[in-house]
Amino acid sequence: MSGKFEPKHKVDLDPPKDDIISLDHLSKCDGKHEGYPTYVAIKGTIFDVTGNKAYGPEGSYKVFAGRDASRALAQSSLKDEECRPDWYDLPDDQKKVLNDWYTFFSKRYNIKGKVEGAQNTGE
Repeated sequence: MSGKFEPKHKVDLDPPKDDIISLDHLSKCDGKHEGYPTYVAIKGTIFDVTGNKAYGPEGSYKVFAGRDASRALAQSSLKDEECRPDWYDLPDDQKKVLNDWYTFFSKRYNIKGKVEGAQNTGE
C-alpha cells in the first residue's frame, strides 16, 4: 500500500521550505490575485498548487485555495464554511482522510512554508 499515493508521473520536488507565511498573504494566493501563486494549506503546511487548474478561480477545488482547508479535506467537503484549519475534534476516520490528503499533496506539490501562528500542525 505504500505506493497508494504515488503520482502517476515522477514529480521533481524542491526541498521543503519553512518560511512563515501570514494569513493575509495566504489569502491572496487563491488563484484570483495576479502576481501571486496559488497555495493550499493542510495542517499548517503550505503547498504550491500553482498550475493545477483545479485550484484556480474556475476549478472544482477553488474553495481550498488561499487558505488552510484541513477540516474540509478531512470531511471530503467542498463547502466554503468547512474550509478552516481546525480538525482536532473530528473522528479518527476523518483524521485519517486528512492525513491521506497531506501525504497526497506532499508527493505532488512543493512545500512553501508554514501558516503564521498555525496551531493545527499535530497528528
